[in-house]
Amino acid sequence: MGRGDAGARLVVGQGPGRGRVWGVCAGPALTCWAQALLRGLNLGSQKHAVPSLAVALALEGKASHRELTSRLLSDLVGRVVSPEDIAWAFDKMLQDLPDLILDTPEAPQMLGQFIARAVADHALPLDFLERYKGRVDCEHARAALDRAAVLLRIKRDVNRLDNVWGVGGGQRPVKHLVKEMNLLLREYLLSGEVSEAERCLRALEVPHFHHELVYEAVVMVLEGSGDAPVTMMVTLLKVLWETGLVTLDQMNRGFQRVYAELGDISLDVPLAHGLLERLVELCFQRGIITRALRDACPARYGGAG
Repeated sequence: MGRGDAGARLVVGQGPGRGRVWGVCAGPALTCWAQALLRGLNLGSQKHAVPSLAVALALEGKASHRELTSRLLSDLVGRVVSPEDIAWAFDKMLQDLPDLILDTPEAPQMLGQFIARAVADHALPLDFLERYKGRVDCEHARAALDRAAVLLRIKRDVNRLDNVWGVGGGQRPVKHLVKEMNLLLREYLLSGEVSEAERCLRALEVPHFHHELVYEAVVMVLEGSGDAPVTMMVTLLKVLWETGLVTLDQMNRGFQRVYAELGDISLDVPLAHGLLERLVELCFQRGIITRALRDACPARYGGAG
């Protein structure tokens, strides 16, 4: 097409009995082209079919495809489709989830992420989730809407949900990856879904950087309050350790970074020493860290280290 440098394309093909948009992706140089092409199709009352088909195709693709599709939905609003067109599309997809999960078991979680991103990007009406309160019987639709609600609550602590798909991890700046790790952990503390946290970490595709998750998890416990974060983070680290997502070296490096910064952390969190000692002991008892790493904890020696 001569537009490969834009990093995406929109493919139009023949569906059974009628012309259809088979694949939809977005790139900065292609947005106007996509808009012109869609206008030329004279979709009329079928405009809602574009976001519906785009999202359905992206569910079967890679994280990068879902990111590009989210951008396309945002770019098309007000130009080709309205927020209500997109709302109609997501309404339909929520109804279709029992069928979608047959090919894509993670469809409810992914659809929830699409919904949250669309609301954050003002592609969906701000009251979209409110419309469903007390009106959802399908467990898969509830899972999708709950996922969206959790992400939108987290959005209060971050500027946008533009990292919801965690794409291109190895090519993203370190500070952006740190934000993504924080988002992952905050969502986990709200939802308690270990498997989803594990999936999100895998999706970042930065196995060499998993020590950062260990570091951020420990610091989040020290800066938090109550017993729940301690117990939940120990559970998460246990799973990540047992599945091999966090290696011995990464676990050691994450904790050692906290050990090295404990003096500074304690200036803002006076109880940090005691909290760290408790967390380290629990991790040792659960087989997450070695005896040597436990014994190296500066909190065990009154802050000396």
